Amino acid sequence: MSGGIDVVFLGTGGSLPTKERGLPSVALRRNGELILLDCGEGTQRQMMHAGLGFNRPTIILISHLHGDHILGLPGLLQTMSSLARDKPLDLYGPKGLMKFLNLIYKPLGYPANFKVRAKELSPGQEVDRGEYLIRTTLAKHDIPCIAYSIEEKERPGRFHPEKAKRLGVPEGPLWGELQHGKAVRVDGKEIRPNDVVDSPRSGLKVVYAIDTRPAESVRRLAKGADLLMHDGGFAEERRPKAQEYYHSTAREAAQLAKAAKAKRLAVVHISAVTRDDSVLLREARKIFKQTLVPKDFQTLALKPLK
Repeated sequence: MSGGIDVVFLGTGGSLPTKERGLPSVALRRNGELILLDCGEGTQRQMMHAGLGFNRPTIILISHLHGDHILGLPGLLQTMSSLARDKPLDLYGPKGLMKFLNLIYKPLGYPANFKVRAKELSPGQEVDRGEYLIRTTLAKHDIPCIAYSIEEKERPGRFHPEKAKRLGVPEGPLWGELQHGKAVRVDGKEIRPNDVVDSPRSGLKVVYAIDTRPAESVRRLAKGADLLMHDGGFAEERRPKAQEYYHSTAREAAQLAKAAKAKRLAVVHISAVTRDDSVLLREARKIFKQTLVPKDFQTLALKPLK
């Protein structure tokens, strides 16, 4: 059961690093597991700085094969090997991921201490991770690019033992049946689950859509998200450049977040030309108030409803 998700913005910059911003990567900490979204150059250093560790259960989701989103992977694998990681690493990305891995394995050698379980995904595929589901869709970029949604599964409603006792249900197996949605009989009287168990509780939903123009497919994926992280590193005055490079302005990201009825928006992939990100924040908040333009190492704590 989720105790929440910590969103750690490791690299919030665009295709070029700056003194203030590293290349794209976001870490989600959830129940001891690390979910890494993209792996720009220097990601392992950012992880060290953030104190994330290199031997915890980890999965990496790569959006697309442009260098600023994947060239940190060789260094990260090397660092994990040097630090004697012994847990398998799950890696997902678009078609071409396996070819990239084979290229880096030849000069660097396969990680000596742990297994990399890599899988190429087609947009629309889902990955069931037990307590949560990874859903995918096609973003609107100049090469195949995947937008990801990490969706926690519905949690059982809260069980009220005092109500069960009041209705005469003895503690033991009958309580378990009620918690699992089965009605029970006590002294000839039927006790239904909703008499003693609250309605199921929704889990958290986090969506990552980077290097994309505003897209209907992304809006659908982001519907009702607790947090939408969306490409939006260009100010409105540079919208023609955003269109040319298949990126979005902060205002466009805000319009999509509003249309998707997301609860919060984080504008990421900040262009190196954009020195004053307060312009982006101002333009986005005119459309969608619950917007932030995160800095590197900023952490956002998401909590599920009780």
